[in-house]
Amino acid sequence: MKRTIKRAAVLGSGVMGSGIAAHLANVGIPTIMLDIVPRELTKDEEQKGLTLDDKVVRNRIATQSKLALLKQKPSPITTKESLDLIEVGNMDDDMEKLAEVDWIIEVVVEKLSIKKSVFANVDKYRKQGAIVSSNTSGISVEEMSEDCSEDFRKHFLGTHFFNPPRYLKLLEVIPTKDTAPEVLDFVKTFGENVLGKGVVEAKDTPNFIANRIGTYGLLVTLREMVEGGYSVGEVDSVTGPMIGRPKSATFRTLDVVGLDTFIHVAKNVYGQVEGEEKKVFDVPDFMLKMQENGWLGAKSGQGFFLKKKGKDGSTIYELNPQTLEYEDRKKLKTAATEMAKQEKGSRRKLKALVSAKGDRAGDLIWSIIKPALLYSAELTGEIADDILSIDQAMKWGFGWEIGPFETWDAIGLRKSVERMQEEGEIVPEWVLNLLEQGHESFYKTEDGNVFYYDNGEYKQQDFNPKEINLKRLKDVNGVIKKNTSASLIDLGDGVAGLEFHSQSNAIGLDIIQMVNFAIEEVGKNYEGLVIGNQGKNFCVGANLAMMLMEAQDDNFFELDMVVRQFQNMAMNIKYADKPVVTAPFNMTLGGGAEVSLPAAAIQASAETYMGLVEVGVGLIPGGGGTKELYLKELRNLPKGINFDLTKVANDVFEKVAMAKVSTSAAEARENGFLDRNDRISVNPDHLIHDAKERVLELAKDGYQAPKREKIPVVGEAGYAAMVLGAKTLQFGGYASDHDVKIAEKLAYVLSGGRIKEGTLIDEQVMLDLEREAFLSLIGEPKTQARMQHMLIKGKALRN
Repeated sequence: MKRTIKRAAVLGSGVMGSGIAAHLANVGIPTIMLDIVPRELTKDEEQKGLTLDDKVVRNRIATQSKLALLKQKPSPITTKESLDLIEVGNMDDDMEKLAEVDWIIEVVVEKLSIKKSVFANVDKYRKQGAIVSSNTSGISVEEMSEDCSEDFRKHFLGTHFFNPPRYLKLLEVIPTKDTAPEVLDFVKTFGENVLGKGVVEAKDTPNFIANRIGTYGLLVTLREMVEGGYSVGEVDSVTGPMIGRPKSATFRTLDVVGLDTFIHVAKNVYGQVEGEEKKVFDVPDFMLKMQENGWLGAKSGQGFFLKKKGKDGSTIYELNPQTLEYEDRKKLKTAATEMAKQEKGSRRKLKALVSAKGDRAGDLIWSIIKPALLYSAELTGEIADDILSIDQAMKWGFGWEIGPFETWDAIGLRKSVERMQEEGEIVPEWVLNLLEQGHESFYKTEDGNVFYYDNGEYKQQDFNPKEINLKRLKDVNGVIKKNTSASLIDLGDGVAGLEFHSQSNAIGLDIIQMVNFAIEEVGKNYEGLVIGNQGKNFCVGANLAMMLMEAQDDNFFELDMVVRQFQNMAMNIKYADKPVVTAPFNMTLGGGAEVSLPAAAIQASAETYMGLVEVGVGLIPGGGGTKELYLKELRNLPKGINFDLTKVANDVFEKVAMAKVSTSAAEARENGFLDRNDRISVNPDHLIHDAKERVLELAKDGYQAPKREKIPVVGEAGYAAMVLGAKTLQFGGYASDHDVKIAEKLAYVLSGGRIKEGTLIDEQVMLDLEREAFLSLIGEPKTQARMQHMLIKGKALRN
């Protein structure tokens, strides 16, 4: 019988438990979330005359946790509908419901005795063969289940999600000696393919992989800050993106995680290790004092940083660990940091920094990188089977761009080991053996295959067949054609892929030309086309700087030509003879949405933030976006019923005028950007594969290009209604004169002009109206001011 997870249960509804339940619901798995029964009534419950026996009281903790999911930021749910899949209850009355589920995840308090008690109870109610797992971050998985039945132990393992589960990719899976191999394999496959996780198998050691190394690295950084006389702000200014780490760097990360959580994790390791390692995990006194003061970070309003509001906006101050007082935030600026800024890519930046001996920033980075690399090498084999698992865990769990062993390769393995030995460090024997064998790196690539060093030899890295890496593909197959902004690639099986690689993947003439070429080439020689990439974002829109420059130079002829070309490109995508599938992910804004909307189908990543945002810079969509969103909403209406055309127009008007951006692909569907033909990929690494499969499916079904559409419009009466809405906002002080001018242009486009309601117009008429409105607005000084403000400040200007 093929194993599957149709229903799940989560025991414990705290931030982590409710977050896991939300993630299961996000991917469509009905989930029962249980917590303990309250021991006391709240004042509100007393006033209502409730007792401790009432169901609403007994389920209160899980109910409140479910409601709290709506308020958390960033949101743990992809759409409010996810909440409908979460059923709440308590661990006294509802344990029999565990017999209905295929997977039970324990997320209760981190105490072994409590966990063992919970599992003894679970063992009574679970059905034979149901998987049970613990989300512990540090307690021995083996010890938890030692008193349970044989069937329980065979189906038991650790599944350590990282918080927040929706956004952090890592899932550490920790088998016990009794875990059945097929259960381990199933959970790893299910975690990757269904939950969209990066799954790493860890050993049953304190804090497993990522928290063990990540906590060590943070504590080493704290030590070096104090010993080297650096400030909190100085450390954060060089331990973030400059070395391939998240923007939150070191201390902002601690503020986000919560000092209490961090100290708990550090103490857990401290109690289970010896010698020099124990010293590192001994939390500094000033941090314990911060915890005593309640300065836990974001959750308490202050931690290593404190934000204060003043006349000119908010100012962020940094904590002085010596005085425990807040001071002006400082940044570390040296010759090495300036040199690193000139380098491209985190590997080169990092190498520039660690090579700068005697430089204040260079010395700091070397002093925190060196022990982390040695520690990772010492623990290889103890916390994980291989270096690949350690690197992946740090990338997926802590947001590092490159893992410890990839870092070692980047700074030069042989040279850095020699420097470590000169400084009296003991380098693990297996690393020295690698160098003695004449190897120069932990990783190497041959014929597009990646190999990693393991126990004296290089082993090939296995990839899920659903993971198409465009860089590796290009290295092996080359490209069909490329220019500075895009490349046409053979994805295999008769499908071509068009990859954007301009600055921020912004659309300019180069991309327009490549899209048109790709559609022509695919029409002759391929089954279909995927438009996608593996950058930071799918596409943030058209090239704003170029358009502003042309407008300021009064080059309206050139602008008109560019907008026409963009519109023609969008129509080529829509009416291509072969299916074009777009694969948007992360930010898909303005022109990015306008490329996606006309495609035969959209295969969106679950984390897709799509919207037509041109109003934010004083414009309206000029590439057919308004038209396509309107048509998509019309196509989504049930067939054969009368509908209110004005309501559809008003809905699209509001979305574009308010520059609404979806917070997920599921919400993009609710907003009308995706329809019933469009699909969602939970694992972002599988997005290109899924889009390719969609192309092949459409081709196999005998794809035919759509016929040109006539568009029913609301005409003059609908125009008046839309403008009235904008003017009402203006009278209430919520819209400026310029906002109303933009709204009037948008309403004119959507209404089809001064014509009768219900008139059918050709697509080209609406495109012409879009283009004329776009060009008239870009000539406005207030629009140009908004564009300039966005380019300089990165946020919208209200004028």
